[in-house]
Amino acid sequence: MRKSFTWLKWAVLASSIWLTGCGTISTMGKLETGAAAEAGRMWDRWVEGEGDIAVATTWERKVKKGVTAQEVEQVLKQVATERNMRDVGTLPLSKELEARSGKKEKLLTVYSFCSPLTARKMVDFSPHMAAYLPCRISMVEKEDGLWLYTLNMDMMVKMGRKLPSPLKEEAQAVRDTIWEMMERGHKGEF
Repeated sequence: MRKSFTWLKWAVLASSIWLTGCGTISTMGKLETGAAAEAGRMWDRWVEGEGDIAVATTWERKVKKGVTAQEVEQVLKQVATERNMRDVGTLPLSKELEARSGKKEKLLTVYSFCSPLTARKMVDFSPHMAAYLPCRISMVEKEDGLWLYTLNMDMMVKMGRKLPSPLKEEAQAVRDTIWEMMERGHKGEF
């Protein structure tokens, strides 16, 4: 099944290129090296997620058993400080819902981080990037424990138009910081 799916994926890609003609070919020449491979990974996750685009465009990590929500939060903020990212806010959605209903809610908290100078440069490069600001990591309590979710930052760095230097390196540093937050956060690694 996997082999035929890969063949089908490339057949669809080839058909798309053929059908859209020169515009697609022209655009492909402006993309970062590895953009097609990243698009393929997203396609695979989209299929694995049964068409859920959020599955295709995010990273997730299950929080290690025994690591508390407070420890995860401390690690996220510690990594942000170490990597010179600004903590620009926390949205404790479950606490807000509890205050409204008077009922206990499963944990749902959104943490926001930003590198202001890189954010400005990204928006100057593509105003649509403003929709992705600031970088967010959400902690979600599910039946099997705590999970962390964030946007797949490889889309920003690897899938789009070629970023000019030094913006490319700065965007990669933001991507690496978010990755480190997810990796250390889910393990409770201070």
